Order: sequence, then structure tokens, then C-alpha cells
Amino acid sequence: MASLREEIESRRTFAIISHPDAGKTTLTEKLLLYGGAIQTAGSVKGKQSAKHAVSDWMDIEKQRGISVTSSVLQFRYQGKCINILDTPGHQDFSEDTYRTLMAADSAVMVIDAAKGVEAQTIKLFKVCTLRHIPIFTFINKMDREARDPFELMENIEEILGIKTYPMNWPIGCGKGFKGVFDRASRRVLAFEGDGRANGVRMVDEIEASLGDAALDELIGTENHQRLADDIELLDGAAEEFDLEAVHRGELSPVFFGSALTNFGVEPFLRDFLRLTPTPLPRKDAESGELVDPMRSDFSGFIFKIQANMNKNHRDRIAFVRICSGKFERGMEAYHVQENKNIKLATGTSMMADDRAIVDEAYAGDIIGLFDPGIFSIGDTLCTGKPHVRFAGIPTFAPEHFARVTQVDTMKRKQFVKGMEQIAQEGAIQIFRDLDAGMEEVIVGVVGVLQLEVLEYRLKNEYNVDIRMQNLPYEYIRWILNTPDELDPKTLDVTSDTRCVEDLKGNRLLLFGSPWSINWAQEHNSDLRLSEFGNLTF
Repeated sequence: MASLREEIESRRTFAIISHPDAGKTTLTEKLLLYGGAIQTAGSVKGKQSAKHAVSDWMDIEKQRGISVTSSVLQFRYQGKCINILDTPGHQDFSEDTYRTLMAADSAVMVIDAAKGVEAQTIKLFKVCTLRHIPIFTFINKMDREARDPFELMENIEEILGIKTYPMNWPIGCGKGFKGVFDRASRRVLAFEGDGRANGVRMVDEIEASLGDAALDELIGTENHQRLADDIELLDGAAEEFDLEAVHRGELSPVFFGSALTNFGVEPFLRDFLRLTPTPLPRKDAESGELVDPMRSDFSGFIFKIQANMNKNHRDRIAFVRICSGKFERGMEAYHVQENKNIKLATGTSMMADDRAIVDEAYAGDIIGLFDPGIFSIGDTLCTGKPHVRFAGIPTFAPEHFARVTQVDTMKRKQFVKGMEQIAQEGAIQIFRDLDAGMEEVIVGVVGVLQLEVLEYRLKNEYNVDIRMQNLPYEYIRWILNTPDELDPKTLDVTSDTRCVEDLKGNRLLLFGSPWSINWAQEHNSDLRLSEFGNLTF
């Protein structure tokens, strides 16, 4: 029977990040395919298959072919227990991605070989660098026309400011894609497609050494010579591979391949699991010390809440990243924010919306807990004393606002429940006029597509039709003064400024322009404002 240390050391927990349409969800599916978690991968945009991506579980995701919420997927491969966090690539849902990255120990950055580094990749990369987590790069779509590989490496280094080390090297691209050269084994893995657009089966790899006469026949004499020249240049110019620099987030191992055709996926998976770290320690906000994942006391934090994953049960699941020790079904743990002990009755492991009861889980694992409404994003659960408390997850300032009311006033209860539950997931923020009820609320979102998702979910999950009117506000500030210090109704503000409160009673100001913010601060000397709030309810 494996010891606690052996179980934890076998865990690998990582997020997959990219700009939309770089092939992130497709790569995720192919990793699951090689891990034996699924038998056939359903391409998100494949025309030959009616299947949808396994990790896209919302109906709206299946209809539009995009990921709008993070998925958690777990499988085993070569003795390792792997937790994949598949994140939304669309910028309108980047807040969900930011929170999910808090639960990851490393990140896989997927880059389109034809486009290089794109805008959303830059944003997500910056979040990774803030935590100094290892970043692995998979340059995807080599089966299509692509930029020169040297140019792609330079593109990554110049734009993202991270050093790169190519673990393999492509031979051609598009219709002339012949495979990759593995730099560690000094052998060529030849690409052999199956003639199908979706590449739903595992690809057989043909090996041959650089310099072999047989390689001329396999990839062509011209490709063989160009490859030899490229490898000579790489070996002479590239820095030595430094695993410690990888773990510090200063050097990114780069892999070339094609997720759609499965080529290069399994070699990437093998190398990634060999190089990526075991579960990393998290800092205790109370003591400032790192919490060792190997310690026997259980601890973890909630980084995501999702309602109605199972339409039949209308339940809510709180996603917990286990930071230390062992989870056991039915165990009692201390809920730090609520200041009381609670029973963790049922843990579940995830495969998008499919789930299985978990009797035990270890540091590094992601589990789902049934949430009767007591959990919030950023909450800490722990056993043992002294209690630990992991740092909260800040909320992002909304950039788009809309007035939302229900069409049928008889459905007020469903409307309020739906709005509150979706807000507690962190997908939207709800505000209302001071001392007002919930009949009419103001919704703030980071991206406008979140408003579309809100309307869709209220209709399909809560059977509530809504009216939505866009509002002209663009900026939000939290009022730091207490009610005793300042009555917001007495503030001298411009006509395009509105005072509101959130569901917890925190008071805020909505502004139509930066000029209005300056006016409020200049004409109210006691007013103290903050650009950031705290995601608690």
C-alpha cells in the first residue's frame, strides 16, 4: 500500500492556457485519449464526428465550440495521477482562468504555429509568472502551414520574456510535415497521418536516427539535410537544459506537434510528467510560512464554485485544491471563514460534468464538494492546529454593466436564486441601488459574452426570462470608508456617477469616465476608494 508521500509525489496538477482557437481543448482531449480516460476524442470543430469536446460540458459550449468555464479532468498514466485544469481561452472568461491558475502547479501554454504568441496568451502568461510556476510550451498545428520554428522561438522569448529550450524540432509543416527530431534520444519520430481530418486514433511513431541513409527515404534528402543543419545550429547556440530554471518559471521547454492528428502528444506527455514538479507548497497567510504538501494534516482552498452541473439535481459543487495531507470521505474539517467544523460528506472526482464518488484524495488533487450554500471562492478548509488560512482570491473590476430585471414578476424567487448562485461562482458581480431590493439589479462583468451566458443560464437552468439594458458605466471603485465615517448619499459626484452596494453590503461607485473619478476624489476630501474588491459573500 502506497504511503502518503508516495501518493502525493505521484500527483501532477496543471492548467492548459492559450489564446482562443490555438487547440487547447483538442490537446486536452488527446492527453485523455493517451491516458485511457476516453476511447475516442471528439474534435471541437470536427465535421466527421458529432461528438463535442469532453471537457466542454455546458450546452452553450457545445453549441458555440468554445470553452466558457474551466473544466477539471483527472486520469492516470504510467503510475501518475494527473489533474488537468482546462481553462477558457476567450478573454471574456479570463477571470475564471485567473482563479483556476491559483490551483495549478504548472501550466502548458498552447501556441498556434501559424500565429505565434497572441494577445490572450500574453495576459495568461503574466498571471503564471506572478506565481513563478513552470511553463511548458506546445507549439500546435504543425500539420498546417506554420511560421519558421526559429522565428517562433524568438517570438516567444521577445514577447513573453522567457527563455526557451526546444525539446524536439519539426521537420517541415503543413502538407510537407514529416515529423519531429527528439533532441534527447537523437532520433526522428516520423509523422504518418491516417488520412482523416480529426485524427481520432493514437498515431504510430516510426523512429530513425539522424544521418541514417534510411532517413533520406523516410523524410526526403532535402528535409534530412535541412534538419541536420538546424540541429547543428541548435546544439551550438542553445543554452544547456536547466531543470531548476524550468521549475522557477525562467525557462520553458518547447515541444512541436499536432494535437488534431495526435502527433507528438504522447512524447510531450511523457516528458512533461518527467519534468513538471510534484505538488507545490502554498503559503499560510496567518504565519507567512509555506505549508508542506507532505504534512499529515489536511488543508485545501476553494477556487471555483459551479451550480447546476447536474440538471437533474440542481446542485452546487465547490472545487477544492488539496494543498496538504489526505482527504477522506466523511471526514471533519475546520471551515476557516465560517469559524466552525463541518463534515465533508461527499467528495467527487471530475471528468467535465461526469463525476465519481471519491473515498480518498491527496495533496495536488482537485475534488468537488457538495455545497449547500456555505462555501465561497477563496475559503480554506483544514484539520489540525494551528489552523492555516490560504490567501483569498481577489475579484477583478467589471468593465461592462447592465440593468437586469425579470420578465415575470411571479418568478422572483427563481430570479433571485439564479442571480445569487451565478454570482457566487464568480462569473458575474451583482450590485443594487442603496437600500433597494432584488427586483432590479445591476450586473457587472469582465467580458460582454458573460452577459449572454447569464441570460442563457437563467433561462435554461432556472426557467427565468430577463430583460437586459446596457448601462454607460465603465469604471468601478470600492468605498473603503465605513458607514459611520461617510454617508455616500451626501457625496458630491457627477451626473454619470452612481452609488451602489454589492450582495454583502459593501458600497461602491460606478463611473462613466476617468474624469468623473477625479471629480469625486477632488470634491470629497474624506473619500477613500480602491480599484479592487474581495471575492467573498
